[in-house]
This record gives sequence, C-alpha cells and structure tokens, in this order.
Amino acid sequence: MRNISIITIQLFLFTIGISQAQTVNYEKNNYLVLSKNIQQLKPVILTATELAEQDGNKYGEFYVIFCGKTVQNISKNKEFISLTKQAKKQNLKVFVCGLSLKKFGIDPNDLPNTIEVTKNGILDGFQLTKKGFISLTI
Repeated sequence: MRNISIITIQLFLFTIGISQAQTVNYEKNNYLVLSKNIQQLKPVILTATELAEQDGNKYGEFYVIFCGKTVQNISKNKEFISLTKQAKKQNLKVFVCGLSLKKFGIDPNDLPNTIEVTKNGILDGFQLTKKGFISLTI
C-alpha cells in the first residue's frame, strides 16, 4: 500500500513538472537561428520570408545570432553586409556574439550598424528558447 502511495505521488509530481516545463506563448511564432557561419544568412532570410508568409498574423520576431570564428569575416564581406541591410528591412534582427568578437580581436565599431552586438550569443540563445522562441542551430 505504501509503495502505491509513493508511486502515485511521484506520477503526480512528474505530471506537474511536465506541464510547467512546456509553458510557451503561442500568440506569435518567434524564431531564433544560432549559426557559426555567416554564409548562412542568405538562406536564413529566405526561410524567414517563407515563415512570415505561412504564419501570417502569428509571425513574431526572427533573430539570427552569429558566434565563433566566422565573426572574423564580417567586416570584410560585402555580400554579408548587403544581406544584413536586406534582413533589417524584413525586421530580421542580426546579432553577433560579443564573446566571439573579443576572442578573435574584432572591434565592435568595425561592424556595420545593421548588426547588433550581444554580450554572450550562446546565453542569449538559451534565454530566448526559454521565452518560447523556436530555435535552430546551424
């Protein structure tokens, strides 16, 4: 009898834990892409455009965060800079990881104003996921 009571209590607590862990705001579909390759911006923009069409009024925010060694190529890559302007027009926010900039000795002032610097891109990715953003790492 005691074992049945313990099992029942454990199942109850487990069920409560699952329902709390899946609390997501379903009013808008918010998206996050975390990438280690700036060459991915073009397909990300195409994807954001398609999702905006599919989601209609449910389309929310779309963020892309670039981290890692790829940040070294941002200020020299004219195509990427042009794509960040296109992204901004489509309300797609482009971020670069401040930790990556620091690690590779990149001055944030050398970046175009279409890119925002975030202190820690990986941490921001986790925080946005906790807020209900649908995330993808590429």
